[in-house]
Amino acid sequence: MRKYLHIHLGERSVRTEALHGEAIIRAGRNYIARTLLGSGVAKVDPLSADNPLIFSAGPFAGTNFSNANRLSVGCKSPLTGGIKEANSGGTFGFALGQLETAGLTLHGASRDWVVIRITKEGAITYDSAEPYLGKGNNEVAALLFEKYGKKISFALCGPVGEYLGLVSGIAFADTDGRPSRLAARGGVGAVMGAKKVKAIVIDIHKMPTFHDRKKVMGAIREYGARLSREPAIDTFKRTGTAMMGDITNQIGGLPVRNFSAGSLVKASEEPLKLGGDYIREQNLGRGGQISHACMPGCMIECSNVYVDAQGKELVSPLEYETLGIMGSNCGLDHPDNVARVNAVANDLGIDTIEVGATLGVLMEAGQGAFGDVEFMLQAMQDMRRGNERGRLLAQGTARVGAHYKVARVPVIKGQGISAYDPRVIEVTGISMMVTAQGADHTAGNLPVFDCKGKTTDELVAASLGIQTACAAADSLGLCIFGRSVTNVSAELVVAALNDAHGTQLDPSFMQKLGLETLRLEWEFNKAAGFTEKDDELPEFFYTEPLPPTQKTARHRSAEVNRRLRELLA
Repeated sequence: MRKYLHIHLGERSVRTEALHGEAIIRAGRNYIARTLLGSGVAKVDPLSADNPLIFSAGPFAGTNFSNANRLSVGCKSPLTGGIKEANSGGTFGFALGQLETAGLTLHGASRDWVVIRITKEGAITYDSAEPYLGKGNNEVAALLFEKYGKKISFALCGPVGEYLGLVSGIAFADTDGRPSRLAARGGVGAVMGAKKVKAIVIDIHKMPTFHDRKKVMGAIREYGARLSREPAIDTFKRTGTAMMGDITNQIGGLPVRNFSAGSLVKASEEPLKLGGDYIREQNLGRGGQISHACMPGCMIECSNVYVDAQGKELVSPLEYETLGIMGSNCGLDHPDNVARVNAVANDLGIDTIEVGATLGVLMEAGQGAFGDVEFMLQAMQDMRRGNERGRLLAQGTARVGAHYKVARVPVIKGQGISAYDPRVIEVTGISMMVTAQGADHTAGNLPVFDCKGKTTDELVAASLGIQTACAAADSLGLCIFGRSVTNVSAELVVAALNDAHGTQLDPSFMQKLGLETLRLEWEFNKAAGFTEKDDELPEFFYTEPLPPTQKTARHRSAEVNRRLRELLA
């Protein structure tokens, strides 16, 4: 059995729901989609008290099952107006599992700013958040540890979320206590801010009980053994997600200067300083940590702790999406500069993809020069202060682009595109077009898929396949980076689920779970008013050839959706 907490903020009451068997397993994205669709919130104002904010942990949360302590945060997105599941590492999902709690939902809104405290004894209290308001996340995290002790985790609304900035995420403690793991996308931090919840602080306790603990522990060991044999996992451990920069730069799909080019340097002439190989060697030479687990138990350890020339920590983590969108997309070419802006973004609790895309559009508008890191820092300082300019920038890429009348605005459904140019990296582009989540690569990323000579129909099929697998992983609290094992080990994973929670699911469950989740999300967005037109790429992708490949986008939303409907029939 697992508890699920329904916290009603207006009256400060709690309803505890008992979950058993399959109800525990259908977590994360699936739980969010079912709950939001079933509660009829598709048409509500996302920043009103009627928009619930969901925190859902996976069925193995609280254990050392590698990749299995991810957390899903869900609501109606104030950035896109559609459904949102923002996924995060850190220790919060792990801590929920250790309290034998499947998740919690914040209903309504508090009258005053509060810190919600949940203890291992089951007590739920509300403390004043007044001492933390307006402060950066690093300072607040230190204060929370000072007040509540070291054996805690937290979910934190940053200063931009306090004034409902749509670029704001929700920050969670990493394995060292940094508030640096973000459920970043879609404005979930603004929803937490609208509810006047500054932080949720929960105890870390002990491994939860399972139906057959011995068999579950055996599955954990077997899954880990399969990971250790995978070459892709070893690459992740050695060079982290930054390795993707080397790949996208080489194939010409790296966002450069607001998606106006696809390569920052000629790979044959010089190393990409924003790539995995360069960053690994530089960070290693400086005494940084090249391998770091974003959540307890993870064997992949694709994160890092990046340090400066004196060996002092600049930021953790420094990862590909930030290197691509806050880095090359804004004209930066050295990881030290990206680390500087990344550290500020973490302290503000804001989405580096959305902010990087916003700043790229701002530079396109002539408000700053590409490559000007001081301009970027000043823009984020305005966001910190919440002055007039800062509040405008905190509304995100689409709104800033409209304000400055910029032609090249890289968004889908109002959300900034991730660091994969869809003119070259076509399957991921299709996934970003059709996912209900907005332009989110994690919904179905196949960056090295060979698209040459492939038809739209073939690429849509590939996209649907990876979208289904990712939706299933996100519904089980599993990191998608383990997919080289997870996607071919359904029998192992489902057997472990059965042993953990006393169910009798068959291996086809994972495929069915993923497809069901996608259908529910699309249904929600349809109810929210989305149409096929919302799946189209911005027009400049179709009309502007991308150097050096000179490719233009070739997949229109009507054709993509026609094939998608055929595959789902």
